[in-house]
Amino acid sequence: MARWVIHLDLDAFYASAEQLTRPTLAGRPVLVGGTGPRGVVAGASYESRAFGIRSAMPMAQARRLLPANGVIVPPRFRVYERLSQEVFAVVTGVAPVLEKISLDEAFAEPPSLTGASLDEVTSFCATLRERIRAETGLVASIGAGNGKQIAKIASDEAKPDGLLVVPQGTEREFLAPLPVRALWGIGPVAEGKLRFIGVQTLGQLAALSEQDAVATLGGVVGRDLRRLATGFDDRPVADRGETKQVSAETTFDTDIKDLTTLRAEVRRIAVGAHKRLVKAERVARTVVIKLRHTDMHTVTRSETISAPTDDLAELAAVAERLLLDPAEFGGIRLAGVAYSGLSVPHQDALFSLAVPSAPAASTVVTAPAPAPAAAPSEWRQGDDVVHEELGTGWVQGAGHGRVTVRFEHRTSGPGVARTFVQEDPALRRGDPGDCLK
Repeated sequence: MARWVIHLDLDAFYASAEQLTRPTLAGRPVLVGGTGPRGVVAGASYESRAFGIRSAMPMAQARRLLPANGVIVPPRFRVYERLSQEVFAVVTGVAPVLEKISLDEAFAEPPSLTGASLDEVTSFCATLRERIRAETGLVASIGAGNGKQIAKIASDEAKPDGLLVVPQGTEREFLAPLPVRALWGIGPVAEGKLRFIGVQTLGQLAALSEQDAVATLGGVVGRDLRRLATGFDDRPVADRGETKQVSAETTFDTDIKDLTTLRAEVRRIAVGAHKRLVKAERVARTVVIKLRHTDMHTVTRSETISAPTDDLAELAAVAERLLLDPAEFGGIRLAGVAYSGLSVPHQDALFSLAVPSAPAASTVVTAPAPAPAAAPSEWRQGDDVVHEELGTGWVQGAGHGRVTVRFEHRTSGPGVARTFVQEDPALRRGDPGDCLK
């Protein structure tokens, strides 16, 4: 009987969540991220993508591309987590087993679709998309096919706000013209190796002999990727559970015997583990290193930092600090880096909204002291606010002792804006979840 797997992906999730819960932002270019010196774009609405802005772009660069009506707001992961739970509650109603990839992405293999026709699958997915929109207000693109790989690529092709079902038996034809990077598991290194032998599309990869695929990409990897390129994918959909730890490790071709080389390798490994941390949408509080001696004796060391973070520089620095000098420990044949103590980044260091430090005091006075400036605002754009009479809102702007608040939430429609003195006792900080009314 035909097997059908679906892949669901919430379109521009972070930015869409902001537009949903702050209706004034609907239809406008919206960026989610930090404005500090290391700030990056965590999410970009489709309206902002039209100007060349993309996720992970430095915010300084994105700001230059953002049009005058664009808005930048800090991330609110508690809101995103709550909305994700709402969406997946809808999906589990028709597909009890979900393989969640992130807050906005999951695989499912609905029991009711076993042996279903193309029309039945298409109708099922269309109904599911409609239910998600009606019950949560969010837009999901869905792909469906004979396995996880086809479903994932189909949902990518369906974006934005689309549905694509790949008919059984047409998988190889569907994949053939796509670039090799469309396949999960093929990154820049593998792409370069394939390009070197003239392989640029999945059709060309599928046409390789197994021997050539193995020789180019390695044993198990070469065989598996070539098989996926043909459209065959029997991997099960399974509940992955909550991520407890992310890690990466490398066995070296020759033992490392000096600390300088070991540090460089551990920095590289730390980057690999960090990519998995970011993909899992978590922050970590504990860094663990693993070192395996030439004689196979293994040592692990760990350090817990003061606050959870996904700042690569901080995590990598801790990993380096934990290293043992091979001159004393002996040759190192394997090194690994793991991040644990994971949590949802409610206040994410990567998207830091750092406040500039105060300038150093001068020891020489050459002019009269200037008139006292207005106290720095305690509010920033995007902060959640509650007013005793006007209810839930968010800060549109602040400065010069004033704060402008837009009062609205998910079901209110565009709200009114009011300006207050920043110390107004009727204003207090709100819970991000208040906007989900």
